[in-house]
Amino acid sequence: MDPITQGTIGAVLPQALGKKNLGIVALLGFLSGMAPDLDIFIRSSTDPLLSLEYHRQFTHSIVFIPFGGLICAVFLFIVFKKISPFNFKSTWLYCTLGYGTHGLIDACTSYGTLLFWPFSNVRIAWNNISIIDPLFTLPIILFVVLATIKKKNIYSKVGIAWAIIYLLMGIFLHNKAINVGKEIAEQRGHVITRIKAKPSFGNLILWKIIYETNDQFHVDATNLLFSNIIEGESVKKLNLEKDFPWLKKNSQQYKDVERFRWFSNNFLAVNPQNENQIIDIRYSGIPNEIGGLWGVQLNSNKNNYDHVEFVSMRSASIERLKILRDMIIKY
Repeated sequence: MDPITQGTIGAVLPQALGKKNLGIVALLGFLSGMAPDLDIFIRSSTDPLLSLEYHRQFTHSIVFIPFGGLICAVFLFIVFKKISPFNFKSTWLYCTLGYGTHGLIDACTSYGTLLFWPFSNVRIAWNNISIIDPLFTLPIILFVVLATIKKKNIYSKVGIAWAIIYLLMGIFLHNKAINVGKEIAEQRGHVITRIKAKPSFGNLILWKIIYETNDQFHVDATNLLFSNIIEGESVKKLNLEKDFPWLKKNSQQYKDVERFRWFSNNFLAVNPQNENQIIDIRYSGIPNEIGGLWGVQLNSNKNNYDHVEFVSMRSASIERLKILRDMIIKY
């Protein structure tokens, strides 16, 4: 999720378990809760997909939590030695609690998190909350602030309760969106081989539904508040042999496509607007569109040792934001 949410969740848990100096406890948890995302600095100037492999990898793993907490504790104990009343053991405890929330809350989104690394390379994605959701985050911030000012951790406990209720509601709505997708496919006479649903940006009302048939991905949206279906688009699934007959299996570009396939859980298609570009169709600014937010660009003129190009296609124009808003509140 976004850094503010990560820090807030990291703050509220240790604060709920603390008894004194709740402001310092929240600060330790907040900074530790954001720390796992420092893995974004693991990147390469020659390998554009390296950052995809390492973001949400070992730093987000469950087994790394005590080590990540220890690293944060060593640093923060030194930095805040003059203002913190806690010894190193307590600092390590609060930092570990804050750090430990990060991977779990990330797994609630659709991006995918390697919670069980190094035992498994499966990207866990429960799809029950958007990567940014103010209705989830802002109340928790309020409760953390109240606990700090009032010096009572009951407010933090209420914040945790709100987080749990909201995430459980997301699970319920996710299952509801999946059922809507199955109904859509049944009405069209399609046999589903795989189906996925994820909340659209910043809310739990409007959901993107992707279902896979034999050779196609079908993308639709549903507004669960108004029980409406917003029909969308379809696209052929990526077929490397047919779509890129010139691509050699021993080439670096072929290997990169396979790496991108793992990252995107094989939700890949050729960009309808660019025949040399492969996109991750899980993401789009408008939930019923085929329009990846990122992808890889292939080039037939490259040699066997050249990497693909990673491309970002994020667009947040006022017009598109208005379309998204209208799909949320008017359908």
